[in-house]
Amino acid sequence: MKKIHIAGLVLIAVAIGFIVTMASDYSQYETFSSAQGETKKDFHIVGTLVKDKDQFYDPIKDPNYFSFYLQDNNGDQCKVVFKGTKPQDFDRSEQIVLTGKMDGAEFHASHILMKCPSKYKVDEMEVTEFKSNT
Repeated sequence: MKKIHIAGLVLIAVAIGFIVTMASDYSQYETFSSAQGETKKDFHIVGTLVKDKDQFYDPIKDPNYFSFYLQDNNGDQCKVVFKGTKPQDFDRSEQIVLTGKMDGAEFHASHILMKCPSKYKVDEMEVTEFKSNT
């Protein structure tokens, strides 16, 4: 075999290895129970807002702290803490997708994606946590 063929095969093997490694980082929707105990990677959890439990957002005291309860697809409920402002029309959302990590018994969300009801189309709004420059 020529050196160019060997180099091409090595390049293809490296590319396949890279693709397989990256594919393992893509996550599917998880539940609170499957995210429990894992603190190194972000999870995507889909669920609905628990409307009979309290939400906490006081923009005067701390405009970058919002907490609420979410019920995942398994029926488990968990307190969610979001370091950002409460999204507009949050209470009207039909489904919520969170990205973040478990911290003890709480889920700390870094992103919130809301699927809001609409008569003609599905509206989606993504919210990212506030990061201070200090």
